[in-house]
Amino acid sequence: MTSAVGIGIGRDLAGIAGLKLVPRRYYGRWVAAALIILVLAWIIKAFAEGQIDWKVVGQFFTAPAILSGLVNTIIMTVCAMALGIALGVIFAIMYMSPNPVLRGVALFYIWFFRGTPLLLQLLLWFNLALVFPTIGIPGVIEWRTIDVIGPFMATLLGLGMNQGAYTAEVVRGGILSVDVGQTEAAKSIGMTRLTTLRRIVLPQAMRVIIPPVGNEVISMVKLTSIASVIQFSEILRNAQTIYYANARVIELLIVAAGWYLIVVTLLQIGQFFLERHFSKGRGGRRAKAQVAEEAGA
Repeated sequence: MTSAVGIGIGRDLAGIAGLKLVPRRYYGRWVAAALIILVLAWIIKAFAEGQIDWKVVGQFFTAPAILSGLVNTIIMTVCAMALGIALGVIFAIMYMSPNPVLRGVALFYIWFFRGTPLLLQLLLWFNLALVFPTIGIPGVIEWRTIDVIGPFMATLLGLGMNQGAYTAEVVRGGILSVDVGQTEAAKSIGMTRLTTLRRIVLPQAMRVIIPPVGNEVISMVKLTSIASVIQFSEILRNAQTIYYANARVIELLIVAAGWYLIVVTLLQIGQFFLERHFSKGRGGRRAKAQVAEEAGA
């Protein structure tokens, strides 16, 4: 009986071995890929045959006005993000404070700057002189607001304070991701709340904070273009000034787009290495925990 069963199994295996394996056909993927290739070919053909003078694009790609606008864009991105990150950390800590006044101020700040359009905030800062003709310490030192809050300062305050509201939520989420036991252990050895935050919590929270903040930096590069409405000379405004004079609209827009893509690409590369730096050791700890769990089982 056993030998008969073995013979039957052997025949079945021999029959299976003789079968031809046919890979599954993904016709939907092929159709989608073909459509995408056709669309890309159509776009390339349109740009190649369109009324675009590529010599003008090359001519103005390194024009002094364009490079000056690029420098202003980068400087504003760095300054606005520095202000936004500083405000974000401060208001995230205030938001999580047991003090109801600090918490209320933080809630109002986040609510206001997240609830109003960025363009509106830029216009409010730029026209602040209509509300406060002078700023400073009354009777001691004062300046005319219109002299202090120019296009650069209005853009910095508008972008930086708007960014601070969003960064506060990112930082708060990063702080909450750290295990409570870390804070309790720090308190047990006599660390103050601020010392614990600076030396224990924030370094561990960076792994969670870096990716969204990196995305915000990339967004900030592009958001500076909004400042053209209040006469800040960033790259898009300078490109517009040029094409108002020579009527080469699409060529100058391509120049601006090219520089935006270059800057964003470099930032993405930097973000990749920064994220990898702050995630060092995490994979090793996870592997060790898994080995220990399997050993215990």
